[in-house]
Amino acid sequence: MTTIACRSVIVSFDGVEVLRGVDLDVPSGGWVTVVGPNGAGKSTLLRVVARGLVASGEILLDGCPVQSLSRREVAKLVALVPQEPVIPPGMRVLDYVLLGRTAHLGFFEAEGRSDLEVATSALSDLGAAHLAGRTVDTLSGGERQRVVIARALAQESPVLLLDEPTTALDIGHQQEVLDLVDGLRSERNLTVLATMHDLTLAGQYAELLVMLDAGLVAESGSAAEVLTGEAVSRHYGVRVRVIDDEAGPIVVPVRRTT
Repeated sequence: MTTIACRSVIVSFDGVEVLRGVDLDVPSGGWVTVVGPNGAGKSTLLRVVARGLVASGEILLDGCPVQSLSRREVAKLVALVPQEPVIPPGMRVLDYVLLGRTAHLGFFEAEGRSDLEVATSALSDLGAAHLAGRTVDTLSGGERQRVVIARALAQESPVLLLDEPTTALDIGHQQEVLDLVDGLRSERNLTVLATMHDLTLAGQYAELLVMLDAGLVAESGSAAEVLTGEAVSRHYGVRVRVIDDEAGPIVVPVRRTT
């Protein structure tokens, strides 16, 4: 299993700091979810951990600086499920999942029987084996998300990064996807770092929440510690009511009354 540590991470775009000295720790086998308003830097942070962006500061995977690793080496440690994956039109599901094996192949090396077995197993683990011969662009939102996660699992990386994994899914598919990830985390000893918009769901599945606001860590701790009415109202600029429940805090928007 692999731990993640970020120390004073700074990312700038066109001279504007998007992350402004972020510290973050994800223990081996843990699940940490990053929340925060739009533009807070959530997706940027995940891309930094996956070595998809240049950043100052320090990002460590099991104590090894990400900057010292090649992209192939990082891919063997970290699998990213992006918010908007790029999928070539007309690509078969099995072929798409096989792309997750790229980091394990030599230059110009074709996938072998073992790679096919890994990809097929990943689809099976997600209850999507029956979709293998379909093209990705014919799938429903829930089916497509399963396939995207299957590609990440096919990398056989110990760290899974999930960028808004429930976006555009109905409530049933949201719960289904998060239950699947939670089960696979236990079965495969995965370390999960995610971003989410739904605060109630984020609090129910993550062991630790980190709230970003304007590129800074504004709150960090358990769901009960982070998802308070005062904190959510201040950092999101909204009116909410937080209901205590045995499953975790339930964050409910409150309509303005006149």
